[in-house]
Amino acid sequence: MLESKMKWVLHNVVNTPAIDLPFSNVIKRMLAKRGIQTTEDANQFLHASLEDLHDPFLFSDMNIAVDRIRKAIEHHEQILIFGDYDADGVTSTAVLVRTLRRLGANVHYYIPNRFTEGYGPNENAFMEAHEAGIDLIITVDTGIAAPNEAKLAKQLGIDLIITDHHEEQDEMPEALAIIHPRLSEMYPFDHLAGVGVAFKLAHALLGQLPKELLALAAIGTVADLVPLIDENRVIVKKGLEELQHTSDGGLKALKTIGKIEEVTEDSIGFIIGPRLNAVGRLQDASLAVDLLLEDDELIAEDMAQEIDALNKERQKIVSNCVEEALEEIENHYLNDKVIVLAKEGWNPGVLGIVASRIVNQYHRPTIVLGIDPEKNEAKGSARSIPAYDIFKNGMEVRHLFLQFGGHAQAAGMTVAVDQIDELRKALNERAEEILDESDFQPVLNIEDEIDWEEVDLNLPRQLSYLAPFGMGNEKPYFQLNGLTLLEARKIGAKKNHIKISALKDSKKIDMVGFQIGDVADCLSPGSLIDVVGEIEINEWNGQQKLQLKIKDIRCLESQVFDYRGKKLELINLPKDAVIITFKGQSNLLDFDVIDYNKHKANLSNLLHDTTKIVLIDLPSSLTELEDVLSVQHYESIYVCFHNHDEQFFTSSLTRNHFKTLYTTLLQHKVIQENQKQQLARAKGWNMKQLEFMLQVFFELNFVTMENGDIRLQSNVRQQPLTNSKTYLDQMQKIEVERTLYYSTADELKEWIMSHMKPQLKEGEVVHGL
Repeated sequence: MLESKMKWVLHNVVNTPAIDLPFSNVIKRMLAKRGIQTTEDANQFLHASLEDLHDPFLFSDMNIAVDRIRKAIEHHEQILIFGDYDADGVTSTAVLVRTLRRLGANVHYYIPNRFTEGYGPNENAFMEAHEAGIDLIITVDTGIAAPNEAKLAKQLGIDLIITDHHEEQDEMPEALAIIHPRLSEMYPFDHLAGVGVAFKLAHALLGQLPKELLALAAIGTVADLVPLIDENRVIVKKGLEELQHTSDGGLKALKTIGKIEEVTEDSIGFIIGPRLNAVGRLQDASLAVDLLLEDDELIAEDMAQEIDALNKERQKIVSNCVEEALEEIENHYLNDKVIVLAKEGWNPGVLGIVASRIVNQYHRPTIVLGIDPEKNEAKGSARSIPAYDIFKNGMEVRHLFLQFGGHAQAAGMTVAVDQIDELRKALNERAEEILDESDFQPVLNIEDEIDWEEVDLNLPRQLSYLAPFGMGNEKPYFQLNGLTLLEARKIGAKKNHIKISALKDSKKIDMVGFQIGDVADCLSPGSLIDVVGEIEINEWNGQQKLQLKIKDIRCLESQVFDYRGKKLELINLPKDAVIITFKGQSNLLDFDVIDYNKHKANLSNLLHDTTKIVLIDLPSSLTELEDVLSVQHYESIYVCFHNHDEQFFTSSLTRNHFKTLYTTLLQHKVIQENQKQQLARAKGWNMKQLEFMLQVFFELNFVTMENGDIRLQSNVRQQPLTNSKTYLDQMQKIEVERTLYYSTADELKEWIMSHMKPQLKEGEVVHGL
């Protein structure tokens, strides 16, 4: 048995909609899940168009913002774009700077330093802007949580336009205009990223949709993990096309440094986004903005290399922080429902990544803080699980933060050092009330349970029409049930990946799993497995084959691992297994060992909670093994028999052999010691067979033995061979060897399963006396 690592949640639809398009039923069911039932709607979804984007003037303050910006351009006023230091923030900044430059504006930009200023607008930055002669500040991807800074701007005579998408807080900032999806009743889509809002403002200012800015908008949208539905889907789908063929120096340099040939949403999520984020995590984020604004390819290449070096440095810092954080958890906070960690020396710029890594490992809401001993403050980030809204629950204890903001699954904060313990206590008390153990198991959302008969080489190609995948349009994972495992082997230089082949209705299915090589030790050929994964095309030597990339795997039946004849030290046995010995072996100190002959009266108690057993030697009888198997329905049984005292040779002996020996004794009356070899050769026996038959005759009083000579008794009383203990013991050993050692793997498994205690189904009760 192998349990899945995640909780599988199947969201399939039963009925296939009547969509008149040349797509498989799998695709049509996927469309139905996304609320698409008609051919017209399917066409619109599969072939997303820029015409599907909403009118930017549906934002309630858009006219005010556009008029003020145009006035500033007309009067040559100084405009400042105030951005944020993450990928969404720097792309938002680049979008508006490029737009305003195109319109001839006198435009500058400002990104606050994460370490000295923190997130969002701050009074010192606004004061410096005033001293520099700034007349208009436009925030991008920030500003909605800055009421005090808005008041200061008004006092300084600076007009403020806020474009943002973050959660609004109790007090709204007083600004000339606020462009925010959720705060505009007429705007039909609430989930734009910060760069999406900036892109809508650019569209309104230019009077036409700026296709050349779609690549930037796509990068910020994917990197900020907003739902890829509605407008976001269009922005990313079309933005990826623009990014594939971009002529922008900065974007080309990012693609080159990241070795990107075919641009996908994963190219942004795993290559471009992390590099842009790395700059603001370690230093001033202006380098990232400058790269996105740079058209000279040589200069852009130098910038991209510098950013790549920062990303590598960031990776090392993250690795060290994660190692220290895991040690803290294991030593102090392993039982906490909300993990709150704080330490001096932790770089606040990478703590969001650290928190994500911890959530991935422990699946608990996590806050990670870096302590500044001079300020007596701790600044950091939070990441959460689906069952726990970190923003909502953080707002419940808002008084314990100096600063706090974010989303349901991610937040940033500053905390006074002397409030950290109180914060940990408060959040855990609240979590005790609203979370149970099932909330802490990671969920794997499954697109559909499919039959392999439905799958052909066209399906992966058709799936690309539903891309880009992300939040709200999740990458599809498909479930296949009841596959007969043929082989599971470790692959890769470190043997940390797995290659699996299985059968379903005579069709072979090839599968590969990355970073799950250990699973190979938990699967036995012939077992029935269920698998969840991505369906893709594997191309090798010009040939294309379907392949499943494994996300998770399980085996719901007990498994028998056939290691007969193999050296025990070469077998990777689970540490929680219990070893059963029938011959009294006691040299296996790393495992719990139960000696059957010493403890057979107490087997039920000793094996009551055991799920895995290892059989290291053959029992004297099948009954002994039946005793062990009847105690428990074991998940895994490892059969590691060695047959050093082989007795199976006697299986060739029949009653005729005994009759032949008896006839010979009748003729010669005596067989001398030195005649035994000659007799065995003459009859085609080996010496073990001859000695065995003579011992049986001796026990039946057919012969006497004296000085090695064998003499037939007179007046022999006929009796069955089974009256001989030697004969019975030998036949019993032969039966054990034939059943447990010389049987096929399938025969062995069938015998073991038929004698193991049945598994109770959920809710089943067994009544007895």
